[in-house]
Amino acid sequence: MHKDEWGNATTALEAGAVQQLESAFDCYVHFRGDIAGCIESALELDGDFALAQAFRGYIGVLGTEAKAAVAARVHLNAYLARTDLGKLLERERLHLSAADAFLNGDFHGASIALELISQAYPRDVMALIVGHQIDFFTGDALRLERRVGDALHAWTADDLHHSNLLGMHAFGLEEMGQHTRALEVGLEAVTRNPKDVWGIHAVTHTYEELGRFGEGTRFFDERLDDWTSGNYFNLHNWWHYALFALELGDDDRALAINDAVLFADNKGDNALELLDSSALCWRLLLEGRAVGERFLKQAAIWRGKIEPAFYAFNDMHAVMSFVGAGAESDALELIASRERWLATSPSATVSNARMTREIGLPICKALLEFGRGNYAACVRYLYPIRQRLHEFGGSHAQRDVVLKTLLEAALRDGQYALARDLSSERMDARPRSPYNWQKHAAALNGLGETAKAAVIAHEAAKRREAGRALV
Repeated sequence: MHKDEWGNATTALEAGAVQQLESAFDCYVHFRGDIAGCIESALELDGDFALAQAFRGYIGVLGTEAKAAVAARVHLNAYLARTDLGKLLERERLHLSAADAFLNGDFHGASIALELISQAYPRDVMALIVGHQIDFFTGDALRLERRVGDALHAWTADDLHHSNLLGMHAFGLEEMGQHTRALEVGLEAVTRNPKDVWGIHAVTHTYEELGRFGEGTRFFDERLDDWTSGNYFNLHNWWHYALFALELGDDDRALAINDAVLFADNKGDNALELLDSSALCWRLLLEGRAVGERFLKQAAIWRGKIEPAFYAFNDMHAVMSFVGAGAESDALELIASRERWLATSPSATVSNARMTREIGLPICKALLEFGRGNYAACVRYLYPIRQRLHEFGGSHAQRDVVLKTLLEAALRDGQYALARDLSSERMDARPRSPYNWQKHAAALNGLGETAKAAVIAHEAAKRREAGRALV
């Protein structure tokens, strides 16, 4: 029996197996290296190492692709079939149960199980880092903030990965709207560990939510060496950089980031990479930019990833690419496939069933109608769920593309009073955002309030210039 770096007992037969699993955790929190390779190395040293088996199960789902989850399911089933669980420690049994639930599609059940582990074993780093990602995938802002925050009492600044936990906590604080505290904790995290790309991500999310796009760009620029190489999360952080560029009126720079980084020839092979390019191009499509050739390339890859149903958040981005590429038949087939799947009455514990039925499908149908120019139908699909979007996962920044689609559809359909109210709501939440002021001006113009619209449009331009001056 060997203890891990944080003092938790394990039934591992080899100390080296524990060390390899710790290396996998280090790769995971820094988004670098070969996580799967470290797990396999641990299992080569001890094939019955329960925690390594559980982590392999978690990783199989966290990639959000069914193929990897199916393979991980096979491995865990084989392990459980040959193992006397009574000989394991309680913490190990709890992890295996949580991984089993996760592989069965019960994201929410796995989240709760991991929360119970963290309460009993607050220095269990695997429960914290996996639980945090599940909270992100389920859009559970409260757990994103409290899961790690409630465990920090058991950690000290000298503990390995304590700074990474601060970065996670900062992200949870941001998603809960506690922006001042999020910025404070996030900056502490990256000051202590400049390579904490998730902490950098948390800070930039906070700048995004505050509408401080120039400062966010400068923050990125000052730390280019820390986040742009040596990790695979750099793609997502580049996406945030591109969002700042869009707000500052530099569409060409955003497109250059897409072409050079997000969807370069050697990128875009997995769903998590495709998400960012699809979402960025859809934002540009909303503003009238011609990006169809990029959608064509994305759609070609998405076609191989839509079966079976696995994660509604991915489905939305696939439909963006299909619609943007003019591939309506692909969008229709994805929608029909999900309706057929729901008709089979998947288990109530399969989180994606509810995500798809209540949020994912309405969004996919709305995107299809937007592409058809049927903006009234798009509004009808999106307006009733606009305050429930978190239920199918992602962050505020990621889900904002849906709200922008709703606003743009309202404008194009001539529903100017609705567009005025939606843009006013956005201005109240993020008064520094040039986009929000620009769309409010468009709505006022539509209502015939041209003088007021001119003032608002001028204010949008001022805010954009103010943001550029900070870069």
